[in-house]
Amino acid sequence: MNKAVITFREMVPDDAAAVEVVEKACFSVPWSRESFWREAQNERTTYRLAVDEKDGRVAGYVGCWIIDDEAQITNVAIHPDYQGQGISRRLLENLIEVIKARGAERLTLEVRPSNTAALNLYTSLGFKDCGRRPHYYENGEDAIIMWILKL
Repeated sequence: MNKAVITFREMVPDDAAAVEVVEKACFSVPWSRESFWREAQNERTTYRLAVDEKDGRVAGYVGCWIIDDEAQITNVAIHPDYQGQGISRRLLENLIEVIKARGAERLTLEVRPSNTAALNLYTSLGFKDCGRRPHYYENGEDAIIMWILKL
């Protein structure tokens, strides 16, 4: 696929089906369409979409809960058709701008130790390894807890 021209915007409830397509393409235990529909209506969340300008297709998304001055990334996914184009970095940078504007000062996430591409990306964005959640994932794999303590 040619390099896509991507824009970023907030997810709305009507986007749940398109986000579910990305979710199913990326995860063996995907969230449901209804879960995304509910998240889009929650005032304490923000979901940012990466949208292909050519056809309006959702190329990826990132979800985040914001409580007071702290934010937690719930999920990040880029459809396999769009991977390797730097979209996840730009999407996360966009998310950070949005959550800072909403008052977030710290940001956290969990990531699989086996996901070296994500670990490298998160580290390059300033996340630090701050601990483990043993047996966090469905296959028993631990999660690395990462933080940016000052956005």
